[in-house]
Amino acid sequence: MIIDLRSDTVTKPTKDMLDAMTQAKVGDDVFREDPTVNKLEERVAKMFGKSNALFFPSGTMANQTALKLHTSPGDQVICDKYAHIYNYESGGVSFNSGVSCRLIDGHRGMFEAAQVLEAINPDAYYYSQTSMVEIENTTNKGGGACWDLNEIKKIRAICDENKLGFHLDGARIWNALVAKNETTGQYGEVFDTISVCLSKGLGCPIGSILVGDAEIMKHAIRIRKIFGGNMRQVGYLAAAGLYALDHHIERLAEDHKKTKEIGECLTRLSIIKKVEPIETNIVIFELNTDVDENTFVKKLAEQDIHIISMGSNKLRMVTHLDYTNTMHDKLLSVLQAIII
Repeated sequence: MIIDLRSDTVTKPTKDMLDAMTQAKVGDDVFREDPTVNKLEERVAKMFGKSNALFFPSGTMANQTALKLHTSPGDQVICDKYAHIYNYESGGVSFNSGVSCRLIDGHRGMFEAAQVLEAINPDAYYYSQTSMVEIENTTNKGGGACWDLNEIKKIRAICDENKLGFHLDGARIWNALVAKNETTGQYGEVFDTISVCLSKGLGCPIGSILVGDAEIMKHAIRIRKIFGGNMRQVGYLAAAGLYALDHHIERLAEDHKKTKEIGECLTRLSIIKKVEPIETNIVIFELNTDVDENTFVKKLAEQDIHIISMGSNKLRMVTHLDYTNTMHDKLLSVLQAIII
């Protein structure tokens, strides 16, 4: 039994999801004739109270498209120093859109409205023009932390006052919604564009969706084409998304419960220096300085348990759809007995 906790992207489609995929009605999506992807896009747009949605093969491409929709070359984007668009999208901000990032030193990947106001460049020709604010919910490098919706609304007001676009990287927005008992409609009201991932918490094999109103989304499909993201009979993948929306959202609470139990187990180990606060399906923890992280990871691997190292003695575990109760019991047992 292999226990893979490196990410929630390692899941395989369930049998019922595969059945839904194989039974999908499909067409050529480049001609906008795939009924299943059209249905998925319409559904997700409606969920967030937006008029338009577009299916993408990856969250990175959805985010990069949003950046191009909101900016012009030479502009500047305000985001946290932990932001996925800055750390994990291969420099696409500058390569694809020709813009720079103004990094905010937030807390666990989150910042306050006052910090946004301070980060907006003066209106002078020798400054980059600040054109948008981007946030990530939940925060990946912040350990699955959830934003305060009231703070998001304050940032929205600042964006309105300064004519800035507002984009949400919602790679794990479903986890945040379940953890905070919030709704898609609440988020649709405050953001201009939102990317939502189907292949993390919801267990789909591939896919993200970008939503927004008609004006901002007008050129989204053209940009997707430029990035090489147009697909043909994509309804087979969209069917997985429709199935996941029906069956895999509420169950995220199970992943959150398991993660908190892992955190409680880790805090009782003498070799652990710190466990970051846990809200959703990610636990980040730090080993004592006298404990070698490579040795710790190797010890777990010897038990067929795989986790990810973040450097500086920090490690990460992520629970997901394929992490069963049996696996959970084994992990807790191995952690309690581990000797370094």
